Amino acid sequence: SVELTVGEGVVLAEAFASSDCKSLQEVVLWMNTVGPYHNRQETYNHYHETLGEALQGVELEFSGLDIKFKDDVMQTTYCEIDLDKGRRDAFVYAIKNHYWYQMYIDDLPIWGIVGEADENGEDYYLWTYKKLEIGYNGNRIVDVNLTSEGKVKLVPNTKIQMSYSVKWKKSDVKFEDRFDKYLDPSFFQHRIHWFSIFNSFMMVIFLVGLVSMILMRTLRKDYARYSKEEEMDDMDRDLGDEYGWKQVHGDVFRPSSHPLIFSSLIGSGCQIFAVSLIVIVVAMIEDLYTERGSMLSTAIFVYAATSPVNGYFGGSLYARQGGRRWIKQMFIGAFLIPAMVCGTAFFINFIAIYYHASRAIPFGTMVAVCCICFFVILPLNLVGTILGRNLSGQPNFPCRVNAVPRPIPEKKWFMEPAVIVCLGGILPFGSIFIEMYFIFTSFWAYKIYYVYGFMMLVLVILCIVTVCVTIVCTYFLLNAEDYRWQWTSFLSAASTAIYVYMYSFYYYFFKTKMYGLFQTSFYFGYMAVFSTALGIMCGAIGYMGTSAFVRKIYTNVKID
Repeated sequence: SVELTVGEGVVLAEAFASSDCKSLQEVVLWMNTVGPYHNRQETYNHYHETLGEALQGVELEFSGLDIKFKDDVMQTTYCEIDLDKGRRDAFVYAIKNHYWYQMYIDDLPIWGIVGEADENGEDYYLWTYKKLEIGYNGNRIVDVNLTSEGKVKLVPNTKIQMSYSVKWKKSDVKFEDRFDKYLDPSFFQHRIHWFSIFNSFMMVIFLVGLVSMILMRTLRKDYARYSKEEEMDDMDRDLGDEYGWKQVHGDVFRPSSHPLIFSSLIGSGCQIFAVSLIVIVVAMIEDLYTERGSMLSTAIFVYAATSPVNGYFGGSLYARQGGRRWIKQMFIGAFLIPAMVCGTAFFINFIAIYYHASRAIPFGTMVAVCCICFFVILPLNLVGTILGRNLSGQPNFPCRVNAVPRPIPEKKWFMEPAVIVCLGGILPFGSIFIEMYFIFTSFWAYKIYYVYGFMMLVLVILCIVTVCVTIVCTYFLLNAEDYRWQWTSFLSAASTAIYVYMYSFYYYFFKTKMYGLFQTSFYFGYMAVFSTALGIMCGAIGYMGTSAFVRKIYTNVKID
């Protein structure tokens, strides 16, 4: 059939991956999807084994080709196509749009293209002969290569024979190293990558030094000033005026506006950070890139398992802020991220169904995800919320909160919370934007991301930069006698997401050749989800660090 032929290039060949093979044991060639090269996500059908594969549109189908371990196959015809006008037009469309195909044998991927056009773009040719060369080491498959030959011109009302051959050869590649050929060290370990890490590290040193100066010099002088022990010097006048942050000690621990939403965001951000940390560590240890859908499956499992983190931090913060509708807060905290992800996926699913793309999530998979939300995430979030409310839900602020809020005085425009929020995300984004390029390229192009050590280092740098920036922003805000630091610290760190999303526009238009409604909606939909999740995580990190800073300075200051 035409579907079989076009999808050949999409073959996902797998053969008893983790077990030894015996001579003449069947090696299964699975077909997966076919689609335009420049629209990686726009793939079309051709069984998934895991939840991650189902969500990523991996649809395996047995190719029917007869392949046995160590058994060479001479050129054999497996299909004959009667090329009528409709079928020819389908092939021409596929060739014009650079349709690619992928095959797996023993979980090893193979890529190829359906055909090619001549220089003038008038004649189109189909590759009809697939030569498979399979390397083995002992009783295990360690290497697979595909060569496409037999270029046949597409002429209506002719017959085209599709054939294949299999050649087995002994290889010295170790089984545990068989995925190394798919990696690209020259790309991921390029000097620009190392330079970006060094640049971010220097930024960390600068910001840590700045915060240390504030803590060790300015605050110490402030304590002395308020105790009338000594005079301020010029540096102190620059960093804090005559009135300063001490004047708002009676309002600084006032509950934030909209505490229910705020607490839910903080809890969700802490959970996203925990998930990111655990998944990166697991990826460093287990080499998740070697298994289809394993990264997404691991992330879903870890997200569900870390739901108590969300409940604990969100529930305890809501209790400390005097919130009474804790059950509502628990539900919002539990379903905030899943609802955002599922809502986006549901919208894109309609477009995928319209295009008959394999990215359309099956109904059974959607039911499985909903069951995880209601029967795993929600109960575990409830456990975390109860623990958080009982263990750290009592307000223990170092300063008493005034009954009447203090008026916020006039201040310069650049000290307004809105301006601080817009500027706060620039440095955190600057510390990660090079890594964003490598992550985007691995997801939206054809690179396999494997340098999770870099990712861990960048995550640590991002956390340090975010905390330092929000502490500095909060200190200047409090010095302006504006005690609205909770939302300001969260949003100034979360604004990193805005810059990441803006960068995604640049990447789309200048670094990819994507086109069409499906790929555009898929790209910008999931980039919005990624950016929002990153923003919530950064916001929670910024707030948690700033909260510790605020508590520290108001614990030590002498209150008259």
